[in-house]
Amino acid sequence: MRFALSGEQEQFSRSLHDLLSGLDTDTANRSWASGDPGPGLKIWRRLADLGVTALAVPERYDGLGATPVDLVVGFERLGYHCVPGPWTDTVAVLPSLLDDELLTSVASGETLASVAFAPHVPYALDSDVADARLAVGDGRLRAFTPGALLSSVDGSRRLFPPVAGDDLGTALDADRAFELGCLATAAHLLGAGRWLLDTAVAYAAQRKQYGREIGGYQAVKHLLADVATGLALAEPLLYGAAVTLDRRDVSAAKVACGDAAHLAARTGLQVHGAIGYTAEHALGLRLTRVRALVGAWGTPRFHRERVLS
Repeated sequence: MRFALSGEQEQFSRSLHDLLSGLDTDTANRSWASGDPGPGLKIWRRLADLGVTALAVPERYDGLGATPVDLVVGFERLGYHCVPGPWTDTVAVLPSLLDDELLTSVASGETLASVAFAPHVPYALDSDVADARLAVGDGRLRAFTPGALLSSVDGSRRLFPPVAGDDLGTALDADRAFELGCLATAAHLLGAGRWLLDTAVAYAAQRKQYGREIGGYQAVKHLLADVATGLALAEPLLYGAAVTLDRRDVSAAKVACGDAAHLAARTGLQVHGAIGYTAEHALGLRLTRVRALVGAWGTPRFHRERVLS
Protein backbone atom coordinates (compact mmCIF):
# COMPACT_ATOMS: atom_id res chain seq x y z
CA MET A 1 0.00 0.00 0.00
CA ARG A 2 1.36 3.41 -0.98
CA PHE A 3 0.07 6.40 0.93
CA ALA A 4 0.35 9.90 -0.52
CA LEU A 5 -1.49 13.14 0.05
CA SER A 6 -4.07 14.09 -2.54
CA GLY A 7 -3.64 17.10 -4.77
CA GLU A 8 -6.26 18.95 -2.73
CA GLN A 9 -4.43 18.24 0.52
CA GLU A 10 -1.12 19.41 -0.91
CA GLN A 11 -2.77 22.59 -2.19
CA PHE A 12 -4.35 23.16 1.22
CA SER A 13 -0.93 22.86 2.86
CA ARG A 14 0.60 25.32 0.38
CA SER A 15 -2.26 27.78 0.86
CA LEU A 16 -1.77 27.73 4.62
CA HIS A 17 1.97 28.14 4.26
CA ASP A 18 1.62 31.04 1.84
CA LEU A 19 -0.86 32.83 4.09
CA LEU A 20 1.05 32.32 7.32
CA SER A 21 4.38 33.26 5.73
CA GLY A 22 2.95 36.72 5.13
CA LEU A 23 1.65 37.15 8.69
CA ASP A 24 3.67 38.10 11.75
CA THR A 25 3.01 35.05 13.91
CA ASP A 26 6.03 35.79 16.11
CA THR A 27 4.61 39.13 17.22
CA ALA A 28 1.21 37.49 17.67
CA ASN A 29 2.82 34.91 19.97
CA ARG A 30 4.51 37.51 22.11
CA SER A 31 1.32 39.57 22.33
CA TRP A 32 -0.69 36.47 23.25
CA ALA A 33 1.79 35.65 26.01
CA SER A 34 1.47 39.17 27.42
CA GLY A 35 -2.33 38.89 27.60
CA ASP A 36 -3.16 40.69 24.35
CA PRO A 37 -4.86 38.17 22.03
CA GLY A 38 -5.75 40.78 19.40
CA PRO A 39 -3.05 39.98 16.80
CA GLY A 40 -3.55 36.24 17.30
CA LEU A 41 -7.32 36.52 16.84
CA LYS A 42 -6.78 38.35 13.55
CA ILE A 43 -4.75 35.36 12.37
CA TRP A 44 -7.51 33.06 13.68
CA ARG A 45 -10.05 34.82 11.49
CA ARG A 46 -7.80 34.67 8.43
CA LEU A 47 -7.35 30.94 8.88
CA ALA A 48 -11.09 30.51 9.43
CA ASP A 49 -11.60 32.05 6.00
CA LEU A 50 -9.47 29.21 4.58
CA GLY A 51 -11.64 26.64 6.34
CA VAL A 52 -9.23 25.55 9.07
CA THR A 53 -11.76 25.99 11.89
CA ALA A 54 -14.37 24.02 9.92
CA LEU A 55 -12.19 20.99 9.20
CA ALA A 56 -13.64 18.48 11.68
CA VAL A 57 -17.10 20.03 12.01
CA PRO A 58 -19.84 17.91 10.36
CA GLU A 59 -21.38 19.27 7.19
CA ARG A 60 -24.80 19.61 8.88
CA TYR A 61 -23.23 22.36 10.99
CA ASP A 62 -21.64 24.10 7.98
CA GLY A 63 -18.35 22.30 8.44
CA LEU A 64 -16.18 20.39 6.00
CA GLY A 65 -16.45 16.94 7.61
CA ALA A 66 -12.76 16.42 6.90
CA THR A 67 -10.71 13.34 7.77
CA PRO A 68 -8.00 13.09 10.46
CA VAL A 69 -5.46 13.18 7.62
CA ASP A 70 -6.76 16.62 6.66
CA LEU A 71 -6.39 17.70 10.28
CA VAL A 72 -2.77 16.55 10.30
CA VAL A 73 -2.05 18.50 7.11
CA GLY A 74 -3.43 21.66 8.68
CA PHE A 75 -1.85 21.27 12.11
CA GLU A 76 1.58 20.56 10.66
CA ARG A 77 1.47 24.01 9.03
CA LEU A 78 0.15 25.62 12.23
CA GLY A 79 3.08 24.09 14.08
CA TYR A 80 5.59 25.21 11.47
CA HIS A 81 4.49 28.82 11.85
CA CYS A 82 3.95 28.63 15.63
CA VAL A 83 0.41 30.02 15.49
CA PRO A 84 -0.96 30.89 18.97
CA GLY A 85 -4.39 29.96 20.27
CA PRO A 86 -6.43 26.92 21.37
CA TRP A 87 -6.36 25.25 17.96
CA THR A 88 -6.23 21.67 19.17
CA ASP A 89 -9.12 22.15 21.60
CA THR A 90 -11.34 24.01 19.15
CA VAL A 91 -10.62 22.40 15.79
CA ALA A 92 -9.56 18.83 16.61
CA VAL A 93 -11.24 17.95 19.91
CA LEU A 94 -14.51 19.83 20.37
CA PRO A 95 -16.34 18.47 17.26
CA SER A 96 -16.02 14.93 18.66
CA LEU A 97 -17.44 15.94 22.04
CA LEU A 98 -20.64 17.64 20.94
CA ASP A 99 -23.51 17.29 18.52
CA ASP A 100 -24.76 20.82 18.93
CA GLU A 101 -25.49 24.03 17.03
CA LEU A 102 -22.46 25.51 18.79
CA LEU A 103 -20.35 23.80 16.13
CA THR A 104 -21.76 26.16 13.51
CA SER A 105 -20.01 29.08 15.18
CA VAL A 106 -16.88 26.94 15.60
CA ALA A 107 -16.83 26.28 11.86
CA SER A 108 -17.14 29.98 11.08
CA GLY A 109 -14.31 30.89 13.44
CA GLU A 110 -16.52 32.85 15.82
CA THR A 111 -16.18 30.44 18.77
CA LEU A 112 -12.95 29.40 20.46
CA ALA A 113 -12.96 26.46 22.86
CA SER A 114 -10.89 25.45 25.85
CA VAL A 115 -10.95 21.80 26.93
CA ALA A 116 -9.62 20.11 30.06
CA PHE A 117 -9.40 16.34 29.64
CA ALA A 118 -8.69 14.48 32.87
CA PRO A 119 -6.29 13.02 33.72
CA HIS A 120 -3.87 13.78 30.86
CA VAL A 121 -4.90 17.37 30.17
CA PRO A 122 -5.47 18.71 33.70
CA TYR A 123 -5.21 22.40 32.79
CA ALA A 124 -7.27 24.26 30.22
CA LEU A 125 -5.54 26.20 27.47
CA ASP A 126 -6.42 29.85 26.80
CA SER A 127 -9.61 29.74 28.86
CA ASP A 128 -9.48 33.51 29.23
CA VAL A 129 -10.24 34.02 25.52
CA ALA A 130 -12.40 30.92 24.97
CA ASP A 131 -16.14 31.18 24.42
CA ALA A 132 -16.81 27.49 25.17
CA ARG A 133 -15.18 25.82 28.18
CA LEU A 134 -15.60 22.09 28.70
CA ALA A 135 -14.06 19.66 31.17
CA VAL A 136 -14.12 15.98 30.21
CA GLY A 137 -14.00 13.23 32.82
CA ASP A 138 -15.25 9.63 32.76
CA GLY A 139 -17.05 10.32 29.51
CA ARG A 140 -19.05 13.22 30.99
CA LEU A 141 -18.93 16.90 30.05
CA ARG A 142 -18.98 19.71 32.57
CA ALA A 143 -18.83 23.45 32.10
CA PHE A 144 -16.02 25.16 33.99
CA THR A 145 -14.71 28.57 34.89
CA PRO A 146 -10.97 29.24 34.76
CA GLY A 147 -9.00 29.65 37.94
CA ALA A 148 -5.86 31.77 38.33
CA LEU A 149 -3.39 31.85 35.45
CA LEU A 150 -0.56 29.34 35.87
CA SER A 151 3.02 29.71 34.71
CA SER A 152 4.05 27.79 31.60
CA VAL A 153 7.37 27.11 29.91
CA ASP A 154 5.69 28.50 26.77
CA GLY A 155 4.22 31.87 27.67
CA SER A 156 1.87 31.83 24.69
CA ARG A 157 0.21 28.68 26.06
CA ARG A 158 -1.83 30.28 28.84
CA LEU A 159 -2.95 27.54 31.24
CA PHE A 160 -5.76 27.72 33.79
CA PRO A 161 -7.03 25.19 36.35
CA PRO A 162 -10.68 24.39 35.60
CA VAL A 163 -13.23 25.04 38.34
CA ALA A 164 -16.04 22.59 37.58
CA GLY A 165 -19.56 23.85 37.01
CA ASP A 166 -22.77 22.35 35.61
CA ASP A 167 -22.93 18.81 34.26
CA LEU A 168 -23.68 18.99 30.53
CA GLY A 169 -24.28 15.31 29.89
CA THR A 170 -22.39 12.52 28.15
CA ALA A 171 -19.65 13.33 25.66
CA LEU A 172 -20.42 12.32 22.09
CA ASP A 173 -17.19 10.32 21.63
CA ALA A 174 -14.62 11.12 24.30
CA ASP A 175 -12.19 8.42 23.17
CA ARG A 176 -12.05 9.75 19.61
CA ALA A 177 -11.72 13.31 20.88
CA PHE A 178 -8.70 12.35 22.97
CA GLU A 179 -6.98 10.54 20.11
CA LEU A 180 -7.52 13.54 17.83
CA GLY A 181 -6.07 15.83 20.49
CA CYS A 182 -2.95 13.66 20.67
CA LEU A 183 -2.74 13.46 16.88
CA ALA A 184 -3.05 17.22 16.40
CA THR A 185 -0.36 17.81 19.01
CA ALA A 186 1.95 15.36 17.24
CA ALA A 187 1.37 17.15 13.93
CA HIS A 188 2.10 20.47 15.59
CA LEU A 189 5.39 19.05 16.90
CA LEU A 190 6.37 17.76 13.46
CA GLY A 191 5.74 21.19 11.94
CA ALA A 192 7.75 22.93 14.65
CA GLY A 193 10.60 20.48 14.11
CA ARG A 194 10.62 21.22 10.40
CA TRP A 195 10.82 24.96 11.02
CA LEU A 196 13.73 24.41 13.40
CA LEU A 197 15.56 22.29 10.83
CA ASP A 198 14.94 24.72 7.97
CA THR A 199 16.09 27.66 10.07
CA ALA A 200 19.21 25.86 11.31
CA VAL A 201 20.16 24.84 7.75
CA ALA A 202 19.71 28.41 6.50
CA TYR A 203 21.77 29.81 9.38
CA ALA A 204 24.54 27.24 8.88
CA ALA A 205 24.77 28.29 5.23
CA GLN A 206 25.41 31.93 6.10
CA ARG A 207 27.28 31.91 9.41
CA LYS A 208 31.06 31.83 8.89
CA GLN A 209 33.70 30.55 11.26
CA TYR A 210 37.39 30.21 10.45
CA GLY A 211 36.77 31.60 6.99
CA ARG A 212 34.03 29.24 5.85
CA GLU A 213 30.31 28.61 6.40
CA ILE A 214 29.74 26.40 9.41
CA GLY A 215 27.41 24.25 7.32
CA GLY A 216 30.45 23.09 5.40
CA TYR A 217 31.89 21.32 8.43
CA GLN A 218 31.12 17.61 8.59
CA ALA A 219 30.21 17.68 12.27
CA VAL A 220 27.47 20.25 11.65
CA LYS A 221 26.25 18.30 8.61
CA HIS A 222 25.90 15.18 10.74
CA LEU A 223 23.87 17.04 13.37
CA LEU A 224 21.46 18.37 10.78
CA ALA A 225 21.25 15.03 8.99
CA ASP A 226 20.23 13.33 12.24
CA VAL A 227 17.40 15.83 12.65
CA ALA A 228 16.25 15.37 9.05
CA THR A 229 16.25 11.59 9.54
CA GLY A 230 14.22 11.80 12.75
CA LEU A 231 11.59 14.02 11.15
CA ALA A 232 11.43 11.85 8.02
CA LEU A 233 10.85 8.72 10.12
CA ALA A 234 8.20 10.40 12.28
CA GLU A 235 6.12 11.59 9.33
CA PRO A 236 4.83 8.19 8.11
CA LEU A 237 3.96 7.22 11.69
CA LEU A 238 1.93 10.41 11.99
CA TYR A 239 0.01 9.92 8.76
CA GLY A 240 -0.42 6.22 9.45
CA ALA A 241 -2.00 7.06 12.79
CA ALA A 242 -4.27 9.57 11.06
CA VAL A 243 -5.51 6.78 8.76
CA THR A 244 -6.16 4.19 11.48
CA LEU A 245 -6.74 6.39 14.56
CA ASP A 246 -5.70 3.34 16.56
CA ARG A 247 -4.60 4.30 20.06
CA ARG A 248 -1.23 2.55 19.78
CA ASP A 249 -0.55 4.13 16.39
CA VAL A 250 -1.45 7.56 17.74
CA SER A 251 0.87 7.10 20.72
CA ALA A 252 3.71 5.90 18.50
CA ALA A 253 3.27 9.01 16.35
CA LYS A 254 3.18 11.30 19.39
CA VAL A 255 6.40 9.82 20.76
CA ALA A 256 8.21 9.89 17.41
CA CYS A 257 7.17 13.45 16.58
CA GLY A 258 8.03 14.62 20.08
CA ASP A 259 11.48 13.02 19.99
CA ALA A 260 12.20 14.38 16.52
CA ALA A 261 11.07 17.90 17.41
CA HIS A 262 13.06 17.84 20.65
CA LEU A 263 16.20 16.82 18.74
CA ALA A 264 15.51 19.57 16.21
CA ALA A 265 15.21 22.10 19.04
CA ARG A 266 18.48 21.03 20.68
CA THR A 267 20.33 20.97 17.38
CA GLY A 268 18.85 24.29 16.26
CA LEU A 269 20.07 25.93 19.44
CA GLN A 270 23.51 24.34 19.09
CA VAL A 271 23.87 25.52 15.49
CA HIS A 272 22.72 29.07 16.27
CA GLY A 273 24.89 29.42 19.33
CA ALA A 274 24.43 32.40 21.64
CA ILE A 275 21.98 34.23 19.39
CA GLY A 276 19.53 31.36 19.85
CA TYR A 277 19.28 32.16 23.56
CA THR A 278 18.07 35.71 23.00
CA ALA A 279 14.41 36.52 23.64
CA GLU A 280 14.24 38.51 20.41
CA HIS A 281 15.10 35.58 18.16
CA ALA A 282 12.23 33.52 16.75
CA LEU A 283 14.09 30.32 17.65
CA GLY A 284 13.14 30.75 21.30
CA LEU A 285 9.42 30.67 20.50
CA ARG A 286 9.78 27.23 18.92
CA LEU A 287 12.08 25.92 21.65
CA THR A 288 9.53 26.62 24.35
CA ARG A 289 6.62 25.47 22.17
CA VAL A 290 8.29 22.11 21.58
CA ARG A 291 9.17 21.75 25.23
CA ALA A 292 5.56 22.36 26.22
CA LEU A 293 3.96 20.14 23.57
CA VAL A 294 6.17 17.11 24.23
CA GLY A 295 4.28 16.63 27.49
CA ALA A 296 0.89 17.91 26.31
CA TRP A 297 -2.01 15.50 25.67
CA GLY A 298 -0.19 12.71 27.46
CA THR A 299 3.41 12.46 28.62
CA PRO A 300 6.02 10.50 26.65
CA ARG A 301 5.90 7.82 29.35
CA PHE A 302 2.13 7.45 29.00
CA HIS A 303 2.33 7.11 25.24
CA ARG A 304 5.24 4.67 25.35
CA GLU A 305 3.27 2.52 27.77
CA ARG A 306 0.28 2.55 25.39
CA VAL A 307 2.49 1.41 22.53
CA LEU A 308 3.72 -1.51 24.64
CA SER A 309 0.32 -2.40 26.10
